Amino acid sequence: MDLVIGGKFKLGRKIGSGSFGELYLGVNVQTGEEVAVKLESVKTKHPQLHYESKLYMLLQGGSGIPNIKWFGVEAEYNVMVIDLLGPSLEDLFNYCNRKLSLKTVLMIADQLLNRVEFVHTRGFLHRDIKPDNFLMGLGRKTNQVYIIDFGLGKKYRDLQTHRHIPYRENKNLTGTARYASVNTHLGVEQSR
Repeated sequence: MDLVIGGKFKLGRKIGSGSFGELYLGVNVQTGEEVAVKLESVKTKHPQLHYESKLYMLLQGGSGIPNIKWFGVEAEYNVMVIDLLGPSLEDLFNYCNRKLSLKTVLMIADQLLNRVEFVHTRGFLHRDIKPDNFLMGLGRKTNQVYIIDFGLGKKYRDLQTHRHIPYRENKNLTGTARYASVNTHLGVEQSR
């Protein structure tokens, strides 16, 4: 696919895919900076990328939140350009033969809790917390954990009124079954 996104991001090779689109390596043709480009067909039944880009915008500036560089429609795709990041915690765990030192686990856990807490302070739930959705940084940020993939994110309270979403049951599972809470499996709406 030979496509230039937003007039300045050249699309490169495919680096991943998920249930909601495909991820490509991209390059800013003006600066040479490598970026991640997420594509979603405009014909998709349940588009999420525009919503996800809005969540990234609301979370900008938070530690461990990738910068969104561009969002728009290009050819037949909704496109979001964000910081290129390193391996996921799942990948890292596998690279290390599924063994991490206590010090590493504690350093990662501290950052994971801080990332989730930050999202909650902005009034949102991630709703798909799993090792694949936490990535390590690159270069000078190689020890920093980033949280990604806000396509299933949901507002759980109003920041002005502090009003919380009501308790609800009989909800379909949202997220990844393997990592979902017992209450989520029982049909309780995810909340805090």
